[in-house]
Amino acid sequence: MARRLLSLTLATGLALLLAGCGLFKREERAAWRGQAEKACLAQKQVTPSAYIQPAKAIDGPGPCGLDYPFKVTALSEGAVAFNSTQTLGCPLTAALEEWVRDVVQPIALARFGQPVTQVDTMGAYACRPIDGHRSSRFSEHAFGNAVDISLFRFADGRSISIAKGWTRGDAQEKAFLREAQAGACNIFTTVLAPGSDANHNDHLHLDLAMHGQTSTGPRRICKPLPSPQLLPAPQRRDNLPDAPDIDDEIDVAQAGSASHSMSLAAALPPAPMARTQAPLVRNASLAPAPFAPIPLPPIPLPPPRPFTRADGAYALDTTATLRPKR
Repeated sequence: MARRLLSLTLATGLALLLAGCGLFKREERAAWRGQAEKACLAQKQVTPSAYIQPAKAIDGPGPCGLDYPFKVTALSEGAVAFNSTQTLGCPLTAALEEWVRDVVQPIALARFGQPVTQVDTMGAYACRPIDGHRSSRFSEHAFGNAVDISLFRFADGRSISIAKGWTRGDAQEKAFLREAQAGACNIFTTVLAPGSDANHNDHLHLDLAMHGQTSTGPRRICKPLPSPQLLPAPQRRDNLPDAPDIDDEIDVAQAGSASHSMSLAAALPPAPMARTQAPLVRNASLAPAPFAPIPLPPIPLPPPRPFTRADGAYALDTTATLRPKR
């Protein structure tokens, strides 16, 4: 017993000595994350205001954090409030602004004749692995690159929650939520809704993770797969392969998770994040639950606009344009 204790003490001491010599280095954030933030700022995709305030850089623990975080209390110049202040990166803030402006509000006005005035969230930035406990891969929440949406409030006092409205709402509520999800699938690279897995039955998880590049643009994961008529047809751009029909380890949203210092798995191959009509991961078992026919036709979603953002396959130059690395 004494020998075992001595061995353990010596091993611990050696580890501390090596750490002090700098042989054990803290894991760093992937370079594309900082590049994406800088490109977003240089292109003025987000304008600071009374509702979107720049905050101090968040550095750690481990690779967690952001170089240029924002404290966000509302979108659309204050017209759409959050239920609480959220810490978001510049790219995610810009994507949320686009989603609310070009997808959520047109659908809300068409379905109910009322705009959305508040979006409730279950959390955004949180330094944790993807499942909150066991994974060795950090969540997009750990980089201010993900947000969980739980409820929409309208100008007339109506509210539609994901937990109730997705399966137990009336026909218009179900249609609104499914169209909002389908529109998100053309803006974010990961969209997880009720039916995707047991951990997303009460919210929409939206993030800008890198899933790789395909023949039709950035690979996107959208679950459950929306109805085909709600999605634009992907267009082949080059000779890259089509998106594979596989289930990646996906982000599990758990609000209020504590920080964890765990190793980050090797990054997926980075992909240029041009806003294009992109493929979705298809899984027949995750098809959306049927609901009663609705009196209005599906709301046409706006076509994706040209949109570029720096990532691991691109480098930022002084003119805020993006050029491929050699």
